[in-house]
Amino acid sequence: MQLVAFEEIKNLADYEVERESLRPRMMALKDRRRVRVGGHLTFLFENRETVRYQIQEMLRIERLVKPQEVRHELETYNELIPGPGQLSASLLIEYGTPEERAVYLRELLGIENHVWLVVDGTAPVLAVFDARQISTDRVSSVQYIKFQLSPEQVTRFAKGAAIRVDHPYYNFERPLTPAELSELAEDLR
Repeated sequence: MQLVAFEEIKNLADYEVERESLRPRMMALKDRRRVRVGGHLTFLFENRETVRYQIQEMLRIERLVKPQEVRHELETYNELIPGPGQLSASLLIEYGTPEERAVYLRELLGIENHVWLVVDGTAPVLAVFDARQISTDRVSSVQYIKFQLSPEQVTRFAKGAAIRVDHPYYNFERPLTPAELSELAEDLR
């Protein structure tokens, strides 16, 4: 997938006008790309559209207008766009209270070795976590991950896939629905 270019980013005033019609479409797109695994992990699969939207929203929220600020956001978020044979996701680790987060984000240390994509009859693919987010005392509640699929897995993906988490404190497997498979298969084309 092509990265989002500087020239594609709208200034704040133009984006405010576009946002009214864009936001409902983007929320629907994100809903189709959101996969909940167990009660506390949500995978939001990213593509070029979701990344461009995230960049525009960050610029809007933080009121960033200087070219160097815009370029920094582009560099940061373009890393989420999947490359050839990849699926890319923001992994959200969600617990309701600060007390729960304090406990479970420590218990989930090492999760970067326990998140897999299982594609129809092939060996599981271990997620590649952004090493800058790995800590020794607790897990960050937002992680950026990628799954690198083999050519065979890309071909077989639409036949069936699941996300497996086999951490000692969090053990779930969630098959992707036909609609999710169809949506995410677009990223592999």
